[in-house]
Amino acid sequence: MNRNSPLLLIAKRLNTNNIRLPIRNSIILKQSTIATMAKRFAPLNKPIPAESGLRKLEGVVFDVDGTLCLPQTYMFAEMRAALSISPKTDILEHVYSLPTPEAQQAAMESIRSIERAAMSSQVAQPGLVTLMEYLDSRGIRKGICTRNFDLPVQSLLSKFLPTSQFHPIITREFRPPKPDPAGILHIAKSWGLIKRSTGEAGIPNVNEEGHTPVPQGEGEDTLRETSQGEEVADASGLIMVGDSIDDMTAGRRAGCKTVLLVNDVNKHLAEHDHTDVVISRLDELIDLLENGEL
Repeated sequence: MNRNSPLLLIAKRLNTNNIRLPIRNSIILKQSTIATMAKRFAPLNKPIPAESGLRKLEGVVFDVDGTLCLPQTYMFAEMRAALSISPKTDILEHVYSLPTPEAQQAAMESIRSIERAAMSSQVAQPGLVTLMEYLDSRGIRKGICTRNFDLPVQSLLSKFLPTSQFHPIITREFRPPKPDPAGILHIAKSWGLIKRSTGEAGIPNVNEEGHTPVPQGEGEDTLRETSQGEEVADASGLIMVGDSIDDMTAGRRAGCKTVLLVNDVNKHLAEHDHTDVVISRLDELIDLLENGEL
């Protein structure tokens, strides 16, 4: 990314109080994140005293297409052509709006066939294996929240990350999909991450053990108004890594830190309010997490 980009210049101007900013390669820590440095995650390279006020990183949630593998954006044009819909129409919303289950199933199968054909050309993102090996070495949980269906996800994991565990894996079968935060909050709930509601919309905890296991890629949950003091899912200890506005918005609405994996197509999202940090390679996250700069 251009060293003279507006975001980078903003970050440089804000570095007036000896705050160490992670501006290296193409990493950008945005103004909204700099303003909340007191809420950053504790570094993973050393024990942190409880009185430090730093937050423990509880896990990282990843998108798939464009995040774990290089973007295959041509699929979306093919899907819209198969469904005879405009570029501005959301593909899944269109499918779910069809009048009969049979019509929905036929439309879903038409887009699955395009995804199946694209599976053979999946290419791992630069830094993918290095980042996952690092997270595994630090004992950091990993989940997936994607609008893909399960077969391309499992294909990618078996090809590039056969020994790395992701759970839960929230796929298209889970509703509502991103940009709704329900999938991310469902992951948080499955990991036992719970807080007391202040009356905001949330996903309630539903049993005495403190969480409900989420079947991989299955289920349905929605935000609802909660009572003050009610136990609800808490995603504030998570990071959402993705490449789309759906990823950034779902992460922000869930209460996560958001990380945009930038490319030539999505670079406009670097300045979006829902994006906290911008990276160009997955393994750029390692220094940020190791040194507590996120």
